[in-house]
Amino acid sequence: MQQLASLSLEDAQRVIQAGIEKAEEVGQPQNVAVVDVGGNLVAHARMDGAWIGSVDIAINKAFTSRAFDISTQDLSDNAQPGEQFYGIQVSNHGRVMSFAGGLPLTQDDAIVGAVGVSGGTGEQDQAVVEAAAAAF
Repeated sequence: MQQLASLSLEDAQRVIQAGIEKAEEVGQPQNVAVVDVGGNLVAHARMDGAWIGSVDIAINKAFTSRAFDISTQDLSDNAQPGEQFYGIQVSNHGRVMSFAGGLPLTQDDAIVGAVGVSGGTGEQDQAVVEAAAAAF
């Protein structure tokens, strides 16, 4: 049986730390979550003062990015009324997040996991998730 490549806990912790550093830089406490190749949570951090309501959102942004192999920001563009994925947010038991803050993580041209960030504006979430993903 062939096993899919996946990121490690060490990878996830490095990604989260980079996200935390960027969130501190922008001055907005965040939740940062990393999922593996199967969309399962590997690690999550909620910075002091970050919204508790954003815990699930960060995890679900990471899940969404892995489930559809797309950034949640790009998914958002295609999930607007009249677009091809309109209504997708109600799929997968409501776990699909269609706004900025989720990115797939790739290694050797294969997606091996994803990162999700929530707790600020869309611009802040996107800046933090990009910094987090860059650490991978």
